[in-house]
Amino acid sequence: MISVLFAVLTAISNGSASVLQRRAAATVPDTEAMRLSLIGKLLRQKVWLAGIGMVIVAAVCQAVALATGPIAVVQPIFVIELPATLLLAAHLFHVRLPRPVWLGVAAVTCGLALGMGCAAPGGGTETVHGPAWIPALIATAAFEAVVIGWALGTRGNARAALLGLAAACGYALTAALMKDAVARLEDGDGFLVLFESWQLYGTAVAGIGALFLLQNALQAGSLAASQPMLTLGDALISITYGVTLFGEHLRTGWWILPELAAIALIAAGCTELARSPLAAGTKPPPGRVT
Repeated sequence: MISVLFAVLTAISNGSASVLQRRAAATVPDTEAMRLSLIGKLLRQKVWLAGIGMVIVAAVCQAVALATGPIAVVQPIFVIELPATLLLAAHLFHVRLPRPVWLGVAAVTCGLALGMGCAAPGGGTETVHGPAWIPALIATAAFEAVVIGWALGTRGNARAALLGLAAACGYALTAALMKDAVARLEDGDGFLVLFESWQLYGTAVAGIGALFLLQNALQAGSLAASQPMLTLGDALISITYGVTLFGEHLRTGWWILPELAAIALIAAGCTELARSPLAAGTKPPPGRVT
């Protein structure tokens, strides 16, 4: 129960961060794409710094969630980050959400409930046997190289979607490394054992890389293009890490059919929600969001 609570808090923080960062990144010209100078320009914007603050809050909540629950349970819950953020934004802006947005919220929520109920993720170990990380890291590096290379050959929303997927893979790896690092606190003496683990530093590197890719995804195109790839990619790749690295299990067989239906529901809901002006980080006219 603790892991679910902190996963929900993480989702709300991450969703708020994405909206704030999108608002900042959209003001940066295309000439800054895939350059470190992009981060330099964003650092001068208070709205982007506020988004980073929410990222830090999310990281703390995520660490608690992963320390108390399986990665295949915690990470998929993050798909609610966009619905939660839109509902909060609508409350703050005193606007009424239209029917398509509510349908999007319902689609994501029902999709998550259906997927989690059918997959029934659980089990597994708290830590990863050291050598098991080698093929996982090689496969991740190869996947990232292919996706980023593909993205660099495109423009606009296609690039945003591909970079969103690359960022999702980075965030999923960050979660897996974080879970492995935090779990070692239970096996060692005090916090020193945490700082002695390479997984902690791997978490920092993977997280920074994922953040860089996300900024470029948000700068390249619309949130409607990047957000579904980011949301679903993070959940599905995290589940893959959970199964292959931590030995967690999911239902298979005929259960795969409703699980695929759940993925389709979540994808459709995220796409609809990401089209909202609130998701783009802009304040809509009073009264209603279209």
